Amino acid sequence: MKWKKVLISALMLSVIMTGCGGAKGSQEASKTESGAAAEDESSTKDSDTAKQEPEEKQTRTVKDSAGREVEIPAEVESIVCLNVSTLRYTCYMQAQDLVIGVEDYEQEKSISRPYNYVNYDLFADIPVIGNNGEHYLESIIETDPDVIMMSAYDDADVDGIQSKTGIPVVLVPGSEEMMDEGAYETFRIMGEVYGKEERAEELTKYMDTVKKDLESRTKDVKEEDKPSVYVGGVSYKGAHGFEGTEAGYGPFKAINAKNMADETGQKGPFNVDLEQVLAWNPDVLFVDFNGLDLIKEHYSSNPEYYSQLKAVEEGKVYSQISFRSSASNLETALADTYYAASVLYPEQFSDIDPAKKADEIFNTLLGTDFYETLKENGYEFRQIQIGQE
Repeated sequence: MKWKKVLISALMLSVIMTGCGGAKGSQEASKTESGAAAEDESSTKDSDTAKQEPEEKQTRTVKDSAGREVEIPAEVESIVCLNVSTLRYTCYMQAQDLVIGVEDYEQEKSISRPYNYVNYDLFADIPVIGNNGEHYLESIIETDPDVIMMSAYDDADVDGIQSKTGIPVVLVPGSEEMMDEGAYETFRIMGEVYGKEERAEELTKYMDTVKKDLESRTKDVKEEDKPSVYVGGVSYKGAHGFEGTEAGYGPFKAINAKNMADETGQKGPFNVDLEQVLAWNPDVLFVDFNGLDLIKEHYSSNPEYYSQLKAVEEGKVYSQISFRSSASNLETALADTYYAASVLYPEQFSDIDPAKKADEIFNTLLGTDFYETLKENGYEFRQIQIGQE
């Protein structure tokens, strides 16, 4: 009987141990489940916090024409344009849809600025952020563009404007001369900022093609075979009469013409003594349409002056469509160049129809024909009858 008591005691001890082990296991399982639940709750809180925190915008750095390293958004979605030429070249770059603010004069439709005329509906009702060199900083801040594009004209305090607005400012050189390095650099920088490098390359290649075409047609013309030429009524900072001319006149320079104004030692546009024009007595005259009314006034009071010019007497007076309005319109200047070339070198440019060539140029730079629109507004390539207009 004694062994039975021992066996019963052993069995009872086993049951007790099993119970204790089960309780301990339950406690550990409970702890595990509680820990997992806590981790899940913490994870959910972290996820919610991440959702509430705004994502940091991706940026990149570009170098502008002043050599400044400017940090801009990785993808630029909006800009404003300050100073002359910036909006013009933005339109050449086919980036006008990015523009959300313009200077006030761009809200007046102007045939003398084809980029403005073509895109007027885009600019008519957007915020005004400046006035031809005066910058409305509060308006710029309210408009809140990704980038301020600015040309190196007038007040180009890029660092000051960037500091005051908190908006990155990218400087471009703009261009006063036709197809100069400033034009190339402006296209390159804008291509990088706007993400339109292919368009920038397309435009630089087109300018290269035009340069080579004009040079190849005129480089072998002997100096003695070139007619002497003078352009009057040239626009710069307003209209000028017959005395308004230009040394290094872009359309003449590109075709190696014998520009009499180059003999003065002057640079750029200036007023010449009218007696000097008589002394030159050039073979061919060109007249800028923007100065034509002033030339008519001068003719009405002094017709004998013009009768002394052989070009007037021989009917060799021709038009130039005004290309300088708030700096130079590249497309109009190029069109003027081909027209002047067809007049001065008819043999070398016999295959060129100036009106069709003009529309090729307008299409390349502005994406549309424009010559007929100019013609409807009184600007066209033709002979000028001074005194009979």
